[in-house]
Amino acid sequence: MLCAAVALAAAPVAPVPARAAAAAAAAIGWKKCGTSDYPALQCASLRVPLDHARPSGRQITLALSRIPHTARTFQGPLLVNPGGPGGSGLTLAGFVASALPSGVAAQYDVIGFDPRGVGRSTPALDCAPGHFGPVRPDTVPATPALERANLERARSFAAACGRKYAGLLPYIGTVSAARDMDLVRRALGARRISYFGYSYGTYLGAVYAKLYPGRVRRLVLDSVVDPAGTWYRDNVDQDYAFDDRHRALMAWIAKHDAAYGLGGDPARVEARWYAMRAALARRPAGGRIGASELEDTFVPGGYYDGYWPYLAEAFAAYVHHGETGPLLTAYDHLAAVDGEGDNGYSVYTSVQCRDASWPRDWNRWRADTWRVFGKAPFMAWSNAWYNAPCAFWPVRPLKPVDIANDDLPPALILQATDDAATPYPGGVRVHRLLARSSLVVEEGGGNHGITLNGNACLDGHLAAYLADGRLPHGSGTADATCPRSPEPKPLKGRTASPSSRATTLHELLGFRG
Repeated sequence: MLCAAVALAAAPVAPVPARAAAAAAAAIGWKKCGTSDYPALQCASLRVPLDHARPSGRQITLALSRIPHTARTFQGPLLVNPGGPGGSGLTLAGFVASALPSGVAAQYDVIGFDPRGVGRSTPALDCAPGHFGPVRPDTVPATPALERANLERARSFAAACGRKYAGLLPYIGTVSAARDMDLVRRALGARRISYFGYSYGTYLGAVYAKLYPGRVRRLVLDSVVDPAGTWYRDNVDQDYAFDDRHRALMAWIAKHDAAYGLGGDPARVEARWYAMRAALARRPAGGRIGASELEDTFVPGGYYDGYWPYLAEAFAAYVHHGETGPLLTAYDHLAAVDGEGDNGYSVYTSVQCRDASWPRDWNRWRADTWRVFGKAPFMAWSNAWYNAPCAFWPVRPLKPVDIANDDLPPALILQATDDAATPYPGGVRVHRLLARSSLVVEEGGGNHGITLNGNACLDGHLAAYLADGRLPHGSGTADATCPRSPEPKPLKGRTASPSSRATTLHELLGFRG
């Protein structure tokens, strides 16, 4: 059944008196920091202990943002997180507040935050060794020299993190970030919070709910991390799913052969893409885009098919005319960050390598990745090297959190069946682990982050739940289904570029999870 009507899931929680909540929240010194897109945005900071077991010890600082409620009925804080791990949530507060129906958003203080180590929080991690050139070695280690070069990058990155942040890395992880969230709740003067997380943010939210089930009012998880695979197996599962999405892009280009002239057979289009990759491995475009950077450029197409027309234009321009300008533009605006000088990647590795055990024997990584590569070559080695610092991480790992929860209020879970970054089985698993939750599925959808992205059916379920707790209830795996968002269409003019479009949700979500 498509877009089933929602039914009352539970009696709504009594609203918090607005005056009392405002007085309690005064402990945080909010200041205006509005932008042209989000003029009502406010910013603040909050000091929290580095080690939550030693609350009087060393303190670090979290950066916060807020769009204040404007309605008389105040439903409390709604914390939002874009994933990553390593994604900044400061701007996401403005995006969520403006994208939700105004009558719903007005009832919440929408709170964004940079988790510990991220962005404007201090200290902010940057593990850059600082000695790598602009073009990386080919990710596919076809020779021993290529494998050694990529291994050296992974080892040196892990070692640099250990040298710079020996006293910090043991406290960078999901559990510490969840405990920070509860200190944000206390500083806001709220007995309970609502939470809305995308991607890795779903795992962060589920961990918070496990630690503090009585402090959760409403919980929205969009594009759900599979907690059974954290984190090594989840990344292997991604390889297969991203290969499927890359082939979906090739099929879309073939479908629009009149626009791109790359062939009407998806297999032929895919062969031409791999030929382009081989050519760039020999001669990088503009001295900046080799085979590895080409993968970085096309990976975002697996997250969001709105990028497909720009990628197809760049692909066609290179194949037909040898033009590298569109490819360079796409790389500059779409490429997933490799990370040596990037705060987001530093936090990504620090969280994932600390959260759970990774294989320490590189022979295991090599065997697993070549096995995956044989069936799903698009991202197998790229993803392996992206996560390879975890094989050499200087801090001992923790055990993953069992997020199963019978004490939580009913939660809303939203998942696309063809999501590559967080494949569909993860959403189903979390639905089963969270008692009384409802699962809404976008049938045939392949985007990562599916609400507040133009699908009225999905957004209707989100708005109903945040407004008064209404959730759908069905008899199958999914409690409700929604039709997939329409596929993109080729660009009307070749002057358009990724930088010329309006900011989308997917620019605010952290790649790779």
